[in-house]
Amino acid sequence: MTKRRIWRLLALLFAFSLIAAACGGDDDGDGADAGAGETETTAAPSDEDMADEDGDMADEDMADDDGDMADEDMADDDGDMADDDSDMADDDMAAEADRSTLEGIFAENDQRRAATVAMLSEGLESGEFGVGSDGILRGPAGFEIDMNGCPEDWSNTHGITADEIRIGHTTVQSGTLAAYGAIGFGWANYNDWVNENDPIMVGGSPRNLTLIVRDDGYQSNLTIDFVNELIESENVFSILTLGSPNTLAVYDQLNDECIPQPFVMTGHPAWGDPINHPWTTGLQLSYSLEADLWGAWIETNLADRLPVTVAALVMDNDFGLAYELGFEDWIHRNPGVVGDFVPQRVDPAQPTFTNQMTTLQAADPDVLISMTAGAPCVSVIQEAGANGLVEDIQDRGGALFTPSVCKAVANYMAPPGDASDGWWIVGGGAKDTTDPTYTGEPFITWLNANLEAGGLDPSNSLNGVGYFYGYPYVEALRVAADLPGGLTRTNFILAVRSLSIYHPLLFDGIAAEFNGAEDAYFIEGTDFSQFDVESQSWVVVGDPIDFNGQSPLCPFDRGTNSCG
Repeated sequence: MTKRRIWRLLALLFAFSLIAAACGGDDDGDGADAGAGETETTAAPSDEDMADEDGDMADEDMADDDGDMADEDMADDDGDMADDDSDMADDDMAAEADRSTLEGIFAENDQRRAATVAMLSEGLESGEFGVGSDGILRGPAGFEIDMNGCPEDWSNTHGITADEIRIGHTTVQSGTLAAYGAIGFGWANYNDWVNENDPIMVGGSPRNLTLIVRDDGYQSNLTIDFVNELIESENVFSILTLGSPNTLAVYDQLNDECIPQPFVMTGHPAWGDPINHPWTTGLQLSYSLEADLWGAWIETNLADRLPVTVAALVMDNDFGLAYELGFEDWIHRNPGVVGDFVPQRVDPAQPTFTNQMTTLQAADPDVLISMTAGAPCVSVIQEAGANGLVEDIQDRGGALFTPSVCKAVANYMAPPGDASDGWWIVGGGAKDTTDPTYTGEPFITWLNANLEAGGLDPSNSLNGVGYFYGYPYVEALRVAADLPGGLTRTNFILAVRSLSIYHPLLFDGIAAEFNGAEDAYFIEGTDFSQFDVESQSWVVVGDPIDFNGQSPLCPFDRGTNSCG
């Protein structure tokens, strides 16, 4: 473990203690209603805050397995202390940025793109990066792709026409998860603005971003069919999929065919695999890290009730299993926190979950976690309210968690009414574009105006989520277009794997960046928030935390449903 990671983990532990204090728990454990109507923010911990009771840093925490200070871990690859120049440059840009205006936000990312373009261009021009004579595409931080296995008819500029950049998108616009289809509408709306106001330049001329959407209804077999259609008939440059089972069904094929698949709309940990699946990346907080943070929250905030009983309603597919297995792994690594874990699996298409929720109620849980997505998120809250679980758990000072994928207020928190009050979320650091706390921010004001002008409903925050995905996608396209050789698939994936931006829909302090083969997760930070039904708002408790660059890679094994 590096010294930098130790400091970050110490800061994290400090953050959890602040969250515990913010929750307002008292000696008899009755603190369930605290925090729902107030926001508590705190300063970052000082060196003194992170000292032990004697005022000294805990030497054993900063030692390697032999009890010695791990000098080699505290140095970078050149043997120097890791005062990373790129991190300092990012800090300098952030300090100089004016994020109070739309122009300032765009100007900051202009600077960030220019820095990335300069770094990649230097490598490409020197021959360090790019496709070598051995057919290997190389990029920063050990990133490599063997291009020798690409199809014989593969083209580096496939999908770029005289006036278009054609992007394929499989999503769900029907069935119980149909609400997520609005993300694609929002993304297309952002592309329309780009096309009209600041188009991607290829070879000195503008190209329109054209999004070609197919509704797979969250059925993996249809995803496979539509991906084949997008490749063979629609001649797309890149493809973006939504859903864990859907993406897992096609990511082998897309990597075999050397087709970029960045920023997939799912947080499955499998996307953190730049070695075996270099053409595929995620964007949002991974479900495994979210599951770890549920456990850490429970351990810290319910310390006087341990071991606790945790009940979970789990969507019975790759998505739900990523949560369930991730949480079980945390339990095994942290004995004594969860005495009994009671999961109940449900079919995503199931209309009601009354029987399963009755079983969970009978377990008399201290904590209820919804490991679901889409309409089932609403059903879990409604059923828990109707059968008394919400009242029982909150009365005893326990907690109820809804997943990060169901943060949208209008879609998932407003419909259940009062039963939504007080639910917690590990929110992935994203701002809801309908939340009155943020609607006055320049970027959100601007995007909501764009949505309305395009005939979309700004009160549906999933339309706004389209900008959450579309913004970094376009930034990566802009970087690639400015590299030697212009916009190509190989330049695009190098741009993606090197991207470092200020994302205006993330809380400040949460990074949005990749680093070659070393850091394969774009967002590794989160807020801890509690829903206030009166204000229809997520109330952030404590400061957001960030694990940027700390998540291990995940060479995912489908047979064991785990990172190999």
